[in-house]
Amino acid sequence: MEKFDVCVIGAGPGGYVAAIRAGQNGLKTALVEKAFPGGTCLNVGCIPTKTLIAGAEVYASARRAGDFGVEISGEIKPNWVKMLERKDGVIARLRAGISGLLKAAGVTVFSGRGEFLSRRQLLVAAGEQAGTVIEAKNFIIAAGSEPLVPGFIPQGERILTSTELLSLPRLPKSLLILGGGVIGCEFACLFAELGVQVTVVEMLPQILPATDGECAKLLAKQMSDKGIRILNGKPLSDIKATARGVSGKVGDETVKADYLLVSIGRKPATAALNLAAAGVKTTARGYIVIDDNFRTSTPGIYAIGDAVGKIMLAHWASAAAGAAVNVICGKPANFTGELTPGCIFTTPEIGTIGLSEEQCKAQSIDYAVGKFPFSALGKAMAMGETEGFVKILADRKTDQVLGVHIIGPHATDLIAEAGPAMLLECTARELGRAIHAHPTLGEAMMEAAHAVHGECAHLPTRRKR
Repeated sequence: MEKFDVCVIGAGPGGYVAAIRAGQNGLKTALVEKAFPGGTCLNVGCIPTKTLIAGAEVYASARRAGDFGVEISGEIKPNWVKMLERKDGVIARLRAGISGLLKAAGVTVFSGRGEFLSRRQLLVAAGEQAGTVIEAKNFIIAAGSEPLVPGFIPQGERILTSTELLSLPRLPKSLLILGGGVIGCEFACLFAELGVQVTVVEMLPQILPATDGECAKLLAKQMSDKGIRILNGKPLSDIKATARGVSGKVGDETVKADYLLVSIGRKPATAALNLAAAGVKTTARGYIVIDDNFRTSTPGIYAIGDAVGKIMLAHWASAAAGAAVNVICGKPANFTGELTPGCIFTTPEIGTIGLSEEQCKAQSIDYAVGKFPFSALGKAMAMGETEGFVKILADRKTDQVLGVHIIGPHATDLIAEAGPAMLLECTARELGRAIHAHPTLGEAMMEAAHAVHGECAHLPTRRKR
């Protein structure tokens, strides 16, 4: 038996950060991981998806080179095999980097699946170090999640989750996507850019149901303009899979494709942890119940990341990791999870934080809107990417920024400015007063802030009387 101050279960963006933070605080720390460091995000999620999207963007730029006065001779086409090789190379480098960081922090890594024996003991039940028993004063569960595939979905080699799609050996001619959420829309844009015929089925009235409605509407238009077929408001039923393809029904219409991507959500990967032996309570869906300081029902056991079912994003998990370690060390958690930005790597990108207009209306908040289009921004024109806007919502009485929603070029980078501003309870007037460099895309944030008060110099504005 090996004894530790802290044992972390799972080496995803929550788990490995928790282990590093614990080591940095002088705690003797163990980390148990059944597969590879980095978890879903690094190995079969965020990083591989964005690496492939980067390849598709280069391909799109090459096809548009003539618009910028650049002549490219010969055939331009995507090489999917090389794109996959590059993706695997990026993953390998990042895995090695995480392993080095864990070693530097003095973390002992155990390869295998963790299973609780009691409140203070964990068995490494499988893998290279199977049979090892770890005793710890504190545990941090960061087990992550896995794709949700309902029972009505048939099994077959043509039915894929995001995990399998990221390693598909060759580009299909057509792809049917069940679910118009973040994952479904990102993959739709990626594969459509590479020449695949894509159909998205979303049973709710709009794609990206939890996103600002104006952003979702514009994205749907842009996706349709790129040839992506979006079927809203009806479920996909009567799904069939053969060795040659898949089919299903949307209302009275039959839809067919080479493959079906199931992207309707994720579920917690907690079933194999034997949480009952540790007295850890879960919801009916398997999510671990925690309080505001990440404590579970069992003293000394904490949980973070996708396994708690709050905000299933890598950066939320990493922030929660630091907060949980702070609590273990007797420090304030200092967690600001309510201001977690959402980033959607579609074409165009979407970045969002805080309240949407729909949420403001539902909460009867009196708010003002400031919006600035990229079509009026010099840097966006120079880049040839003018679709989209920055929208700022501010409390009409206090002027405090309530939410920021961006759709357009580099929206996932631009949204970062809004986080610190909202954390410091910045007003729209203060945000507009901050000088933004010219010519940059960031100017759109400043202009939108001015627009909240009808004082944007680069939009037609009526003279005040």
